[in-house]
Amino acid sequence: MIRTPHHKDEPVKPQMRSVYLLPLLLTVAANIGAAAPAFPPVTLPNSELRTLESRSTGRTYDLYIRKPADYDKDSSRKYPVLYLLDGQWHFKLLDAVIGGLVYDKWMPDIIVVAITYHGDKPDYEALRAMDYTPSPGAPKGSGDGPKFLHFIKTELIPFAETNYRADPTRRILGGHSLGGLFSLYAMFTEPTLFWGYLAGSPAIPWDNDYLVKQEQKYFEKHKDLPVRLFMAAGGAEELMTPGLSFARTLASRNYTGLHWDGRIVEGERHAGVLPEYYNRGLRFIFSPQ
Repeated sequence: MIRTPHHKDEPVKPQMRSVYLLPLLLTVAANIGAAAPAFPPVTLPNSELRTLESRSTGRTYDLYIRKPADYDKDSSRKYPVLYLLDGQWHFKLLDAVIGGLVYDKWMPDIIVVAITYHGDKPDYEALRAMDYTPSPGAPKGSGDGPKFLHFIKTELIPFAETNYRADPTRRILGGHSLGGLFSLYAMFTEPTLFWGYLAGSPAIPWDNDYLVKQEQKYFEKHKDLPVRLFMAAGGAEELMTPGLSFARTLASRNYTGLHWDGRIVEGERHAGVLPEYYNRGLRFIFSPQ
């Protein structure tokens, strides 16, 4: 009787196992690859990414640009522009908020220029602490607010108004937390640079109430403040109390030309205030006076 490797009395040699297993392993590997196709990422329509290197701050910024849905249909039309701080976190939210407000006819469609930072894994917290603060404080490197405002005025706005059909009479600056602090700082430094200001949960206690002192100095020299301003804070966050105190002072000034409003978003903390803050804020900015 001639025996084969498959006879029960003779084990299969190791090298023979390798010959039989190789096709099986190749088939399994091919199936694994086929089971994990590369799906395309979800992207926002009517958006694009631009990069701008600043001479004022020495930093390089990524700009997330949102264009109105009908932007390419009428080459003569100009649009209001929202210059949005913390674009890395808030750009997608604003796209949704603006889309709903435009649909409900609360506001016209607008361009959004959302500012964030360029590079591989940028440290957003450290970088924003540098740019959004008007004076040095606890985070190392903070206090570059004047440089950042100079960047916005002399580099970013000219870039946006050269490359996009931006309406220079309806610029809006919007930010939250340190971004809200910067928005108010910019308003008291160069109020007419923007038509409207949005300041959510502003970090008013920064540097021993720097902003409170700045407003006092402004009031001593000016009786007018020709802007539209909306402020908000969460009812369950620590910045609500200093925000209310600042709002009461602002209300007592009776600045000529100031149209402003504010809202406490009940039950919300620092981040939870964002959707209603931007929704109500943009509605107010574009509301008839």
